[in-house]
Amino acid sequence: MRTATITRETSETSIRVELNLDGTGVYEVSTGIGFLDHMLEQLSRHSLIDLKVACDGDLHIDQHHTTEDTGIAIGEALSKALGDRKGITRYGHSYAPMDETLTRVALDISGRPYLVWKVDLTMPQLGAWDTELIEHWFHSFAGAAGITLHVENLYGSNNHHVVESCYKALARALRVAVEIDPRKADSIPSTKGML
Repeated sequence: MRTATITRETSETSIRVELNLDGTGVYEVSTGIGFLDHMLEQLSRHSLIDLKVACDGDLHIDQHHTTEDTGIAIGEALSKALGDRKGITRYGHSYAPMDETLTRVALDISGRPYLVWKVDLTMPQLGAWDTELIEHWFHSFAGAAGITLHVENLYGSNNHHVVESCYKALARALRVAVEIDPRKADSIPSTKGML
């Protein structure tokens, strides 16, 4: 089983993440930010990655540290669960429509973290979550996971739909990229011999 547990303790947050790449999309998420919880549940369900996240953060200050550190911890857990990356498909992409919205995600589990974010949000908050933090979650996640990640909202007007389609497209792209390719299950998918 490709699993990982990450505990991250700082003066700003206390986080525990449990992750199973070969799961069925079972989740148990509590960050103290309702909309973030909803998005992480979507990430788990549509990637089929089992995910437990418990975060106690300094929300009396703002949501920045909880958002950032949750992205980091989940990214670290994903990277740890992948191990040496032997046999993975490596690349994944997905289009996720949601009513009037369409988002495209393409990613490479490359060991070279990079985020391209082409998503415009027109509301300052979704629920109680500051929308400026959403890009920061993706940046933190990609950095800690070692993923090159391109997220582009092609069109859409409802901010809830736009953000949810970003997480669903990420989930579906991850589902493909972390799968073991049965034709190359014993090798690392790189001419360099490592990722």
